[in-house]
Amino acid sequence: MAILYTKNSLPIPILMYHQIEVAPAKGAPLRGLVVAPTSFARQMALLKLLGYQGLSMTDLLPYLRGERVGKVVGITFDDGFLNNHTHALPVLQRHGFSSTCFAVSQHVGKTNQWDHKIGIASTPLMNAAQLRQWIDGGQEVGAHTRHHVKLSQVSAQEAAQEIALCKSELESMTGSPVRHFCYPYGDFTQEHVDMARAAGYQSATTTARGRCVAGEDFMRLPRAIVTRSTSLLVLWLKLATRYEDRRRAK
Repeated sequence: MAILYTKNSLPIPILMYHQIEVAPAKGAPLRGLVVAPTSFARQMALLKLLGYQGLSMTDLLPYLRGERVGKVVGITFDDGFLNNHTHALPVLQRHGFSSTCFAVSQHVGKTNQWDHKIGIASTPLMNAAQLRQWIDGGQEVGAHTRHHVKLSQVSAQEAAQEIALCKSELESMTGSPVRHFCYPYGDFTQEHVDMARAAGYQSATTTARGRCVAGEDFMRLPRAIVTRSTSLLVLWLKLATRYEDRRRAK
């Protein structure tokens, strides 16, 4: 994919986090997706120092549309882990940042059961009350399907339900609109893009690497993953250079 930059369409990064917690022991599956609370705090402080405003997907949309211009970065969390509430929320509030946490509606208040088959330890997810506290704390809840399924591996009917009912279930739990979707595992086809659009979502994020640019399809937004080993220098590279863009699928 050719990515073009103009003076009036600076690229906008969307950061992708999962857990904010002390990392499990060496050798644990997907250990890299667990960012230490101290590291997260330093990363958010760096964003502030560099003049970035951390934003939820709803707050980011005017910039993605070109309606507003500013030094902004999207902040997203996949899965709805309780440790996001415990460790990330106070840091985000301290810096005046907003973010979007993509929750799995049928696992709210439970654990990451979809990870058990690959050996990842059970970790608590936010319950409905904690999701409401997250929202009251200036953050946003997005949708991540009902059961964290690989959409390409279920029937079209089931996929449509996973996408649409997640929205209504989370809205019922939180009393707040759910406007944004995230494809679990970054697994989707054009059919699923159409389903997300039909369900009324304003955007959908992927695991494709890169920063968002003018003309981006809002239902296929790329992100910049942040892992346990992401240093402050590498984070700056992800934000301010073509470091992530070069890793985008051609």
